[in-house]
Amino acid sequence: MPVRPFAPADIPAVDDLHRSVGWPVRTTSGWEWLSQNPARHAVGAPSGYVLADDQDRPAAFLGNLVHAFRQGERTVYGATGFSLIVPPEKAGRSRGLVKALMTQPGMFAHYTFNANPAAARIYDRIGLEPWPVGTHALKLSWIIDPLVCAAGRGLRQIDDRWPGLAPRLGERLMNGRMGQGRSLRLPTGVTALTDVTDNSPYATFWQALVAEGRLVADRSPAMLRWRLANPDVTTAPLALIWSHEGQVAGHALAVLAKENTIAPPVLEIIDLIALEGHSDAVPALMQAMIDAAPALGVAKVRLQVVSPRLLSQLGGWERRARREGGWGHGHATFAADGLDPADWSPTPLDGDYLICLRPVPISRAPVP
Repeated sequence: MPVRPFAPADIPAVDDLHRSVGWPVRTTSGWEWLSQNPARHAVGAPSGYVLADDQDRPAAFLGNLVHAFRQGERTVYGATGFSLIVPPEKAGRSRGLVKALMTQPGMFAHYTFNANPAAARIYDRIGLEPWPVGTHALKLSWIIDPLVCAAGRGLRQIDDRWPGLAPRLGERLMNGRMGQGRSLRLPTGVTALTDVTDNSPYATFWQALVAEGRLVADRSPAMLRWRLANPDVTTAPLALIWSHEGQVAGHALAVLAKENTIAPPVLEIIDLIALEGHSDAVPALMQAMIDAAPALGVAKVRLQVVSPRLLSQLGGWERRARREGGWGHGHATFAADGLDPADWSPTPLDGDYLICLRPVPISRAPVP
């Protein structure tokens, strides 16, 4: 069975593959939005790959999310796989899909930061190495509502014992605060990010971040506008900035998500980054997200990708966190192009979380 690039005509079959494993199904508008990724267009990459059957219909799928990165004046590109779906009867055919993604040209890195325990073993066997070094198996969370989290663990144990029961239970652990208008009390220095125009204070922050010379995923206003335009979200993201003496020096982005019908709602941190010399930024932004969590109706706050750099910047928040994960969810391979992987400190933004997390199932809200 050949592997070929994903095409718009494949959407119904790929949606069926997502339904078969209980993953969020993207709308047609959502697929169109995903195809508009500026980084994908810059390198002419497909949005994914399919394993085609005898009638050229998708029998398995792997998404291909291209990210642009800046290191000073240099722009490079990396590719992360997402939504690897290989039905049991096609077991063993994932290798061809992953190879197609890993051999696409022009990428400084091919990687995943979202491998589940089963997929993690696949990546180990095909040449991707655990990365970031020291934190590739680490996820951090902060409990907001212990009772709801305990209820979620209980429901998961029931589902483990009686597989297939969860869909019959319906959507659990919901509450009326999710999706409601919110007036949040934010710590000193932290404000909501409302202006992502090309001449905004946020744009100045992005320029300063690039000037530091680190290897950073594209956080330009144009790229952020695309990221925030996902038509399949149901609640507006929590976008924050931290300012010092009138200048933006830190940024955080988080979204409300619910892993499945029996999981508790979570505020998932997508991005958390600050300029050099501003050690107060990350703790202040963390405080803002923790303070906002009860009003948003979530049971915990979670950070699913942690670099050693970010771990040190968290300060006391690192010590208060619960350790999740435990398997190597982060894997990468790097091209020999002179870039030093040590210059890259990824956050969940650099992976597939923003496009793959299951939105909380409520009436859709417009995206600002």
